[in-house]
Amino acid sequence: MKRVVIVRHAKSVPYGYDDDFSRDLRDRGKNDAKLISSELSTQGTKPDIMISSPAKRALKTARIFAENLNFNKKNILEVDDIYEGLTTSGFLGLIQDLPEEKETAFIFGHNPGFHYFANNLLENFGGDMPTCSTVGIDFYVDSWKKIEARTGKKAFQFVPKMFK
Repeated sequence: MKRVVIVRHAKSVPYGYDDDFSRDLRDRGKNDAKLISSELSTQGTKPDIMISSPAKRALKTARIFAENLNFNKKNILEVDDIYEGLTTSGFLGLIQDLPEEKETAFIFGHNPGFHYFANNLLENFGGDMPTCSTVGIDFYVDSWKKIEARTGKKAFQFVPKMFK
């Protein structure tokens, strides 16, 4: 089995920076990321690989998750295309190209793309993706290359307000 965990970045500061790419996390966002990643740790969900948009808010969210999930922050892979906008087929290609020895991949990024990806990877998502939403999707295959659209099964979905 292969598992993809899609994480939308935590709550960030509003548009006040010179550019969207540099937007930082709010304190609430940092706390939400700690809350969700601690729950994942408690449940035993650990990443074998972490991939993030290089945008500050996504990367900081990934680093908080890494810290709470005992994943080396230096091993987080930054993929420009996640920030710049992937098509669903591009996102699927990113997943299909993952190293086969990895079983669980965490991917950090942005809406609206991540909402579309969840809808297109799952046979029935029907959910929303507020900030710091985390959706675990299981694929009952032995190779990342065998993953296709709408074949995933939702293993879990967490939003911060579930734990407040």
